[in-house]
Amino acid sequence: MNCLPRYGWPCCTRSMSETQREGQMKYFGSGLSEIHKELSRMIRKTDRLEEAKQLFMELHGALHLTGMPGTDKADGDQRCQVPNEVDKLFNDLSADEYAVMPTAKDETIAWALWHIARIEDLTMGMLVAEQGQLFDQEWKERMRASITDTGNALTDSEIIGLSRELDMEELLQYRNCVGRRTREIVTNLTPDDMKRKVSPVQLEQILKEGGVTKQEESLWLLDYWGQKDVAGLLLMPPTRHVILHLNDCCRWKEWIRTRKRKIWAPGDFKSTHMGEGGNYS
Repeated sequence: MNCLPRYGWPCCTRSMSETQREGQMKYFGSGLSEIHKELSRMIRKTDRLEEAKQLFMELHGALHLTGMPGTDKADGDQRCQVPNEVDKLFNDLSADEYAVMPTAKDETIAWALWHIARIEDLTMGMLVAEQGQLFDQEWKERMRASITDTGNALTDSEIIGLSRELDMEELLQYRNCVGRRTREIVTNLTPDDMKRKVSPVQLEQILKEGGVTKQEESLWLLDYWGQKDVAGLLLMPPTRHVILHLNDCCRWKEWIRTRKRKIWAPGDFKSTHMGEGGNYS
């Protein structure tokens, strides 16, 4: 059994390259990749900033539950109450299904939700807004989480353990709050903000607050984010990164619902010593 830890992007799963992931983009978000490409073309153009913001909002809104505060879907317009793909993905999942790891090459839906929410919170709140993350001890307790980082360095058994302990309703609420604040942040960005490089001070603060661990499989995220400007961050953590993981979730849900295979349990995996920084509490 391969117990190598999880990586973030550009290769979020251990055995699947970015090209392979692109080839499997058929389960979620038809047309969203094209919107993302258009956003990439205009996001650094000063004369198209407002247009880019609107396109970002359209894309970002499609990656969250209908009715998320801060979106047009949250108003009283009945046209905005039609369930979207994210609603259809999560609304009928059981607690057990959130914690299923279809194969040793995969993660779980619960892990993916935790991962994308934590990364959006850290990058948007601390690196783009240069303020702070929403996640705190209260959220940690509400979600019944045993870790504070993004989950990149977890082994299979640790992923399943986290998935079984998380309160999914609270995790979905946390993600809603993160998404709402992302939209508030983007609304106030200026052309100069888009060109601003990530602050080393904020990267260090992420490490201090436990957003990443000192493990190589987690720590590299700081180097990756540190190479970005604000526009580059908008094109990945709250958008492209989410599309990839929601596609995975849809694929795993289909597997769960249509195939009768063994569901992995913690006892099926070797326990891997995570080394320095292995205490996630």
